[in-house]
Amino acid sequence: MNNDKEEQILRKRFIDLARAAENKGICAYTDFLNLNETSIFFHMKKEIPNVNYDLFGGYTGAERKVLCFYGDDSVKAFSDYITCVRILPLNKKFSDDLSHRDFLGAIMNLGIDRSKIGDILVKEKEGYVFCETTISQFIIDNLDKIKHTNIKCNIINQEAPEIEPNFQDIKGSVSSARLDSIIALAFNSSRSSMLSLISGGKVFVDGRLVESNSYMLKEDETVSVRGFGKFIYKGMQNQTKKGRYFVVLQKYI
Repeated sequence: MNNDKEEQILRKRFIDLARAAENKGICAYTDFLNLNETSIFFHMKKEIPNVNYDLFGGYTGAERKVLCFYGDDSVKAFSDYITCVRILPLNKKFSDDLSHRDFLGAIMNLGIDRSKIGDILVKEKEGYVFCETTISQFIIDNLDKIKHTNIKCNIINQEAPEIEPNFQDIKGSVSSARLDSIIALAFNSSRSSMLSLISGGKVFVDGRLVESNSYMLKEDETVSVRGFGKFIYKGMQNQTKKGRYFVVLQKYI
């Protein structure tokens, strides 16, 4: 959030939704939350009524997620709330090389609020856009071109294969699983250059803001660094004779 007033509005929104779910026995949803908004929720959980909740972005590993409060464990909270829209060129051979920014920009140009859109995965000139179901048909009806490429859209139904992001495996040795050491390895930089990112509030671990460079990462935690990307820490493989540790990361590409 950009200022205290906006954060207070968000905090009140979380509490109001939780109370509605608890008192009325309904599912109460936010829009898609960014990492900072998700972190605010985690830091204020003690202020929120004791009601079930879940965070989901349409696929495992999503960065932007919807928060749902609900009172019934049998409820499939997100089955009707999030839809995946597939965007593909009419002719891939003559298509522009479309990036995440291209897909997002074209959707924003339709007048859609960013909070209604989750992650966008790009693969082989196709885009997979996770969005709130209420706007999915609007995208399909109105989006027909990205850059100079004519495109078509359709909804990915439940029978479609699960969409998975692509990863680059990174292996290397570090002195420990400290956050600053692992980030330096992930982005091929020095530990000292990573310190300002951590202290500047740009590093999130599993959606939670972490401002301590000495935080020790745990296996399978996801680290997101604003402006750089994100990766999954897969843990240590073995220790060298000099006391360093070989670790494995899966970096999103």
